[in-house]
Amino acid sequence: MSNIFSAAEVVEMGIKIEENGKSFYDTVAKKSKNKDAQQAFELLAGEEENHIKRFEAILSQVKKYEPPEAYAEDYFSYIKSLSSEYVFTSKDKGEETAKDAKTDKEAVELGIGFEKQSILFYEEMKKFVLEGEQKIVNKLLEEEKEHLRKLSELKGKI
Repeated sequence: MSNIFSAAEVVEMGIKIEENGKSFYDTVAKKSKNKDAQQAFELLAGEEENHIKRFEAILSQVKKYEPPEAYAEDYFSYIKSLSSEYVFTSKDKGEETAKDAKTDKEAVELGIGFEKQSILFYEEMKKFVLEGEQKIVNKLLEEEKEHLRKLSELKGKI
């Protein structure tokens, strides 16, 4: 399979994913009646904000790939299609999903699913990124894995 994505594009999608994650955790924190869960969700929302800042810093360091003009529309359509299959990349999806959580435990389980989908997305995208830029995607993966670990710990506490 040919390498058609740049790390910059993956990072841009990652920023959207993290924005939705922040929105998700902010919303479930406001809904929570359990003080411990509320604090944990607020912490996770803060971590998502930190991820956004890290990803923006990474983005400033990588070059953007520009496909040939003849293929630009198809190319970006393909990226959008692929990303929408895996994770929350559409506007307000995090908040919409958070509203579906009826309990703190459901919110944690949704968060775990969200983080797993992000990990799967980044793993899949590594196949399309130029070889020299894969280390950048690996940085994104490490951030998501740490978030998943924290959520798994939280699940055992509530």
